[in-house]
Amino acid sequence: MTTGLEKSFVSADEAAARIGDGRTIAIGGSGSGHCIPDILLEALGRRFKATGHPNHLTLVHAFGVGDQKSRGLQHLAQPGLFRRVIGGHWSMAPRMSKLAAANEFEAYNVPAGVVVQLFHAAAAGSPGWMTEVGLGTFIDPRLEGGKLNAAAREDIVELIERNGREYLFYPAIPIDVALIQGSTADEHGNIGMNREAGFWHNCAMAQAARTAGGITIAVVKERVAVGGIHARDVRVPGCFVDFVVVDPQAGQTFQTHFEPAYSGDSRKPDSEFGDFPLDARKVIARRAALELAPGTVLNVGFGVPDGVMKVAREQGIASTLVPTIEHGQFGGIPAEGLDFGATYNSEAILETGHMFDFYQGRGVDQAYLGFLEIDREGNVNVSKLADTIIGTGGFIDIAQKARKVVFCGTLAVRARTELANGSVRFVKHGKPKFTETVNQVTFSGRYARTHGQEVLYVTEAAVFRLTGQGVRLEEVAPGIDIERDLMPQLGFRPSMADPMGVMAAELFCEDALPRRLFRFYG
Repeated sequence: MTTGLEKSFVSADEAAARIGDGRTIAIGGSGSGHCIPDILLEALGRRFKATGHPNHLTLVHAFGVGDQKSRGLQHLAQPGLFRRVIGGHWSMAPRMSKLAAANEFEAYNVPAGVVVQLFHAAAAGSPGWMTEVGLGTFIDPRLEGGKLNAAAREDIVELIERNGREYLFYPAIPIDVALIQGSTADEHGNIGMNREAGFWHNCAMAQAARTAGGITIAVVKERVAVGGIHARDVRVPGCFVDFVVVDPQAGQTFQTHFEPAYSGDSRKPDSEFGDFPLDARKVIARRAALELAPGTVLNVGFGVPDGVMKVAREQGIASTLVPTIEHGQFGGIPAEGLDFGATYNSEAILETGHMFDFYQGRGVDQAYLGFLEIDREGNVNVSKLADTIIGTGGFIDIAQKARKVVFCGTLAVRARTELANGSVRFVKHGKPKFTETVNQVTFSGRYARTHGQEVLYVTEAAVFRLTGQGVRLEEVAPGIDIERDLMPQLGFRPSMADPMGVMAAELFCEDALPRRLFRFYG
């Protein structure tokens, strides 16, 4: 006997056939396989290639979706499939970025946290989301309005004023089809996510689709009987789900089938974390880590900045800190490389909407983030490299509201250095990352000054600070001559601290750092 609550369990191809022309679809998950319903994306791309349908879709996604090779949005990088794409991050699917650059569809970038909030707004039937996030950056309609190509002519963000303060208003986007992934589904369509590295924004997406009279298609690894999922583990109630596809081969990420320390099912011992070899990257992470303080709630970004927590672990102070990443995790050690978005040994995991509430509400004490370019006004670009579209991800949500921001990266592109005897020497100069004008404003120096943010820019050879007059050089590494080594690799001449500070020689040596260097721990 059926109860009327049973859901349709279908194949990926049958599910893809449910998507009609001109629909607005939203894809959940993030990065290289975190809760990305890849089997659905592959089926959708296969159907379009064979039939030309569906076509002229609008696509919305909060984070990057792909492995930079063949998965995720790479399946869907086909001219004619999309009319418009609104993405939080683009670099995980290079073919989609190339189509955008070629004006094959209208391409927009909206901060990842704002996209997540727009799913919540659509779910609630709200007209949109009002926030300061994006002011002064390329998202601001006074700059680029988040438009990534000439085909993007419509304004999707508005500048408004309320009680004498400026805000950006992002209109809600009705969702016709939500594509999500979880761990398990019961026969009523309840979706459990207890074996995932995070919960992401699946429920808000499914609710948004229901509000708009659309459908939600969920991919899961396992089908179970009703009652087979603990009620507390259900992250998307079955009444929001229409079709379920079972894919036993789906992993936690595209690279990792299952790492129990990602989902909180075990703890990875400290002894199993690899060593952090001494190189320019470690020097940068060490100097940045000197800014840490007990009890600090911080965000750690992808790449060079994730070394800050490695240094904290080596120095025995990691347990005094509360690291977070935008995907919802508190505590632990962020995973590296394409598994970024997961955390080993998390103490808590929230849905991304709750995490972005925290970030956008100025909950983070310190943010450690990377950079591509920095200009004399303190503006930072991480979202565009020459003609390559990268996107902002959660960078703007985090950087704009953190009380203190420490940007971490090498001084120049393809420079070569040698570390010896507590000093650094440039073997080869590189192309400047510090430029007169950044290619795109992803972090606004003016906004930071106006709102009292403390901002540092840490490299292997020097440390700079944002002041009321712009970027100031505050410290140089032992062995570095300002005129000989720095100026040829800077696109502008910064103001100079007087007296000029010197980076501690111990930063450039193999031994652990003396406690006295950590001003809050010494």
